[in-house]
Amino acid sequence: PSRDRRKRLPPEMLLLRRCSHRPPRRAAPLLPAVHRVAPLLPAVHRVAMSSAPASPTATPSSSPAAEYHCRTKHSLTAGYARGPGRLDWANQPNPFLRFPPSPATPLPNPPPPSSSAAVPYQALFHAPPPPPRPLSLDSLSDLLFHSLALSAWKSAGASTWSLRVNPSSGNLHPTEAHVLFEDPRAPGRLVLSHYAPRDHLLEARATLPAGDRSALLPPPATAVLALSSVFWREAWKYGERALRYCNHDVGHALAAVALAAATLGWDARLLDGLSDQDLGRLVGVDKGCPAPAPADKTKMASGKKGPAPCLERQHPDCALLLFPAGSEEPEVDYGRMSDALREFDELEWVGKANALSKDHVVWDVIYKTAEAVKKHQPMPGERFLVSPWSTSTKLSEGPYKDLMAQEVVRRRRSAVDMDGTHVMGKEEFYQILLHCLPSGELSPGERQGPQSALPFRVLPWDAEVHAALFVHRVSGLPKGLYFLVRNEEHFDTLRNAMRQDFEWARPEGCPDGLPLYRLMKGDCQRLAMQISCMQDIASHGCFSLGMIARFEPVLDDKGEWMYPRLFWETGVLGQVLYLEAHAVGISATGIGCYFDDAVHEVLGLKDLEFQSLYHFTVGAPVVDKRIMSLPAYPGPGIDA
Repeated sequence: PSRDRRKRLPPEMLLLRRCSHRPPRRAAPLLPAVHRVAPLLPAVHRVAMSSAPASPTATPSSSPAAEYHCRTKHSLTAGYARGPGRLDWANQPNPFLRFPPSPATPLPNPPPPSSSAAVPYQALFHAPPPPPRPLSLDSLSDLLFHSLALSAWKSAGASTWSLRVNPSSGNLHPTEAHVLFEDPRAPGRLVLSHYAPRDHLLEARATLPAGDRSALLPPPATAVLALSSVFWREAWKYGERALRYCNHDVGHALAAVALAAATLGWDARLLDGLSDQDLGRLVGVDKGCPAPAPADKTKMASGKKGPAPCLERQHPDCALLLFPAGSEEPEVDYGRMSDALREFDELEWVGKANALSKDHVVWDVIYKTAEAVKKHQPMPGERFLVSPWSTSTKLSEGPYKDLMAQEVVRRRRSAVDMDGTHVMGKEEFYQILLHCLPSGELSPGERQGPQSALPFRVLPWDAEVHAALFVHRVSGLPKGLYFLVRNEEHFDTLRNAMRQDFEWARPEGCPDGLPLYRLMKGDCQRLAMQISCMQDIASHGCFSLGMIARFEPVLDDKGEWMYPRLFWETGVLGQVLYLEAHAVGISATGIGCYFDDAVHEVLGLKDLEFQSLYHFTVGAPVVDKRIMSLPAYPGPGIDA
């Protein structure tokens, strides 16, 4: 294709085009009527495949989060959200951040999944966690190896690239991890280290002087793990929409850490009462890192290319407290913890961040929105609470083939194509959805409580995200549009907000505790493909879905700072879908490119009360045999 033709593709599809050399799909009319819902979407004879910015959707809200969200929608009629149009391969950001010359501690390779330390995958959902392991370099290595480490190297021709246990949009990995723990080699000394996944090691960035550190690690806490994002890594490819994808990745990482912690007998919970300033001190955003953007923004015109090292700054996202599962609840005092973190300004920090790109392109709305959605202080009365551990109903022993959890998390891959023929069993489908519930299976009439099932228990708020499912190939289940209500307190609101002629019928054989409803029967494969930016992968799986979040009421009731957290919740749900698919022998992939308001029109959603935040597809992958797989790290027991 000509260079002009390539520039008209959405940024989400550029990398796939470069790898697959497939011709771009021509715009096709959307499905007219699908059975008795007429029409689900208006007939559209072409998609505006231009690099011109999409017209920001009008919103009655003055919310910066809502304004950003509407501005960055992909539209059937107005085009795609603003992006680079083409990829600048010479300036692709380095996915590996290091802080030389900080002291490095190589982490030992964990034992293979066949060892006695391995935990059956299904036990994560159907049994309490194992007895807690003590903190050591071995247990820290195990945690990181099964959550944020490399999972393999891939090569094709002259190209080589790495994969990780935690997925990332475009495999660009904006998420960085930092661990605060008591050094097992020097009891009483707390160390703040940056995790370097390429070499599976910890870089010691700061050491705290001896003293009472219960404010930072309240007994019986094991460690604090903090996450930060380098927005530029995603913005390089996705432009203004990148903030969404960075927060998807945070959610995937949260789930990955929570699940890996559970295999060690540890619990994980967000320290959501810390402010963004507290988190910045914890990860050292001003220590050996690029300086913030200058007050004079004239040198940083949005969409223009040039050196802008400030774009490589880390944005502090969140922190997790890790502690023995089933132990006494840690007494977290957010005021004391914040005071203790102020001392980090005076610590001696070691290391300077390596540069990630020579040149950059500024997408100013990302940084303005990230600033507007910061959490500046705890909510009134906000406390650190731990939910009782809940488990899910096990329908049978069959689906998981006696796999170990450590094996499943390291086998996870993002499918790039699906075969369009594989049929999933209805029991497998129901089991996967049961594991997507935030509090396990509910009894009839039981009130929805806090999120208490793995890995959703890492989140301290009630579930706000639901799933609209396009069922294509599930044996014994009619094709059609279904809806999983993950918080049944939202049921009436959802039903009133959506199309009034939807059925809301319980599918045949659906377990009593699974709040799944059939909205309409019919073949939705072409519709699923078209609303997912014409991507066949949305229709070639067993099912695909859109994650529908309660949106404007959450921002109004709690604050703008909930905007990224809604995306975190979708990422946590997406991680479960990934692992469930691999556990039953197939695959999955997240879909960030979809026409936002076309999805809403399918469902009959007319305002910002509910919004689609993330799409997913699950099915049998088509494996490209030209791509070779190599072990992530040298050594015995390391998988490829």
